[in-house]
Amino acid sequence: MKFINFDAIKSALAESKSTNEEDMFEEALLLVLARATRVDSNIAQVEITHVIALLKEHTGEDFSEADVRTAASSEIFQTQSLERTLSNASSKLTGEERSAILKALAHLIRSDTEVRYQELEFFDHVATALRATPSEVAGLALKT
Repeated sequence: MKFINFDAIKSALAESKSTNEEDMFEEALLLVLARATRVDSNIAQVEITHVIALLKEHTGEDFSEADVRTAASSEIFQTQSLERTLSNASSKLTGEERSAILKALAHLIRSDTEVRYQELEFFDHVATALRATPSEVAGLALKT
């Protein structure tokens, strides 16, 4: 099981130049997917299961249900909004990483068979905060 402490994200918030970019992607992905489970106030077990599977697929790391639930309620959001957190982190993410985050988020939103307005609004906020281009949103980003 992976222990994550959000050091890369916290470093980006402090606008530090010394962030581990691999950790930045992993932490941003975890934060986005975990927060997405709370968007519609209906945290379905199927969503948690999908988050864990998506994290494994994109990072190769094992995360627990507790990791996901903790990230969804992380204290990092008591001082910074998710949008500001992602906006600060976006410059340290590649186009491919931004596209992967959005693709994973879209997959998660569809996982409980009913797409709700709040989930669409959340997706749009994440895409904007990541400063994703339309091609990145569509999953067409070039590999770098």
